[in-house]
Amino acid sequence: MLTEIPRQRPDTPLLDQVPTPDKLRQLPPQALPELACELREYLLWCTGQTGGHFGAGLGVVELTIALHYVYNTPDDRLVWDVGHQAYPHKILTGRKEQMLTMRQKEGLAAFPNRDESVYDTFGVGHSSTSISAALGMAIGSRMSGSQRKVCAVIGDGAITAGMAFEALNDAAHQGANMLVILNDNGMSISGNVGGLSNYFARIWASKSYIALREGGKRVLSAMPATLNFARRTEESLKHLVNSPGALFESIGFNYVGPIDGHDLEALVETISNLRDAPGPQLLHIYTTKGKGFAPAEADPIGYHAITKIAPAVERETPITPVVKMPKYADVFGDWLCDMAAADPRCVGITPAMCEGSGMVKFAQQFPGRYHDVAIAEQHALTFAAGMACEGQKPVVAIYSTFLQRGYDQLVHDIALQNLDVTFGIDRAGLVGEDGPTHAGAYDYAFMRTIPNIVIMAPSDENECRQMLYTAFEFKGPAAVRYPRGTGTGAAIEKAMTALPLGKGVLRRQGSKVAILAFGTMVAPSIEAAESLNASVVDMRFVKPLDEALIRELAASHDLLVTVEEHAVMGGAGSAVNEFLARAGIVIAVLNLGIPDAFIEHATHTDMLATCGLDANGIAAAVQSRCTLLSISSGAD
Repeated sequence: MLTEIPRQRPDTPLLDQVPTPDKLRQLPPQALPELACELREYLLWCTGQTGGHFGAGLGVVELTIALHYVYNTPDDRLVWDVGHQAYPHKILTGRKEQMLTMRQKEGLAAFPNRDESVYDTFGVGHSSTSISAALGMAIGSRMSGSQRKVCAVIGDGAITAGMAFEALNDAAHQGANMLVILNDNGMSISGNVGGLSNYFARIWASKSYIALREGGKRVLSAMPATLNFARRTEESLKHLVNSPGALFESIGFNYVGPIDGHDLEALVETISNLRDAPGPQLLHIYTTKGKGFAPAEADPIGYHAITKIAPAVERETPITPVVKMPKYADVFGDWLCDMAAADPRCVGITPAMCEGSGMVKFAQQFPGRYHDVAIAEQHALTFAAGMACEGQKPVVAIYSTFLQRGYDQLVHDIALQNLDVTFGIDRAGLVGEDGPTHAGAYDYAFMRTIPNIVIMAPSDENECRQMLYTAFEFKGPAAVRYPRGTGTGAAIEKAMTALPLGKGVLRRQGSKVAILAFGTMVAPSIEAAESLNASVVDMRFVKPLDEALIRELAASHDLLVTVEEHAVMGGAGSAVNEFLARAGIVIAVLNLGIPDAFIEHATHTDMLATCGLDANGIAAAVQSRCTLLSISSGAD
């Protein structure tokens, strides 16, 4: 059991011999435990150098080895859910020496990516997609006459989503030849674990039992009563040993497990048998998140991901400690606690994002009003709608990229009925190393077309707090979208004051050019405006827009520039364009934002620079347009 992350590259002589799965499959079975030890230690070292998802990968080291040992990857299809646990998979599939580029610009992606490797059969990042994708692959392969095998690996947290059960139901209906591995690491569900369940699991996964089971079905098909009796007896035995199997058996899967997910011998034997079994199979394994690293085993949530470990450096003088600014998620969490203390109707709801959304303190202080509904975004929204129907004041904490998954519920169940639901939308805009799967680049576009909703974007921490209060006091659906990480360091006022609805604020008076900045783009726009002598407005509201202010700016300036950390197409700038066209106002307009492309992972600073959304990029784009239009500016 390791207690520290290695600072030096560990010796991995066996791992070095298996750069790809075909080499792995040449090893004798007795060598696999040593390989697991080396793989785990190498994973600890390289993740310590780069940062990234941590505990989940440590928990599936043995499973990853067993899967590539049994399946003929990449011809056989291995589909990971979410992808937090895919680092061992990357190491074993030809990317070991690239692991130090993980999550860096032009380096390895944080999740499986089809463009990165033929072993990454499906691009992921959002949860609960693996069974659907694997089923599609299984049916597609069957249609083409291929004999390839298909396996999906899904965690006990991800399987809580409705999409996973929809796929399970259809897989059983299709009679697909595929294996689903439920990796239960105690984050959502748990099963009875012990010698008896392990013993029966290995029997039920044995080739002789599977042959007997399938042969018995054919023989007894002419005797329905006897067949039903045999089926009920089998189900009763499985229910007696472990109850989780009853659910999957009732859907139509052959359930096996639970077994120890760190027992390589059992894993290889069981997966080998189930790989060739006809029909849909489900293997339930139990693992320890953070396995092999004591701090992660003790705190699996805290070690879900880590930042890179700084190298030890001897210094003659002590370093002055840096004052940490609060993250926007912390601003939200503090506001939610204060709001709940002031209003007993305030309820907090999140789809499995308690820690990420800053709700830990709220959950502790108001346990009766805290609801983590698991990875079920659609349910979270309609659940909130139902609460609003009963006079409660639900606040939904959700990442922008996950709100996409509950879009119909936002439209049909909340906005259409004009229900009083507040949204704290985290991770809006670009998210750095997590890349395009987690970028919140589309929420303006998909929300602002919906009637009844109010959309706000804060430029700093205090504005975020006041906007959250404004949204809560608004009688109807209202959203505040804020970025990942920290703000500008603005002082946060304890008092909560509702902002005037749909009103922006002039932050800098200039001439000729007026920059209409939304949310995080206010600060870089003000910096850019210094060289341009441009006016800068903190628009605050995406919906409703401050139309009166836009009219004034259009009448007193030659060029309007909209800047947003959001897709240009359909975003806040488009809303300004639509208003100008509707009002018959003719003026030159420049829309700056995220281009029509998925922006690959890099630091947040690098991503902004790539999109021209830092101060230099904004100034350059404005100056270029001024030159084209023969408009003089402060840069001349």
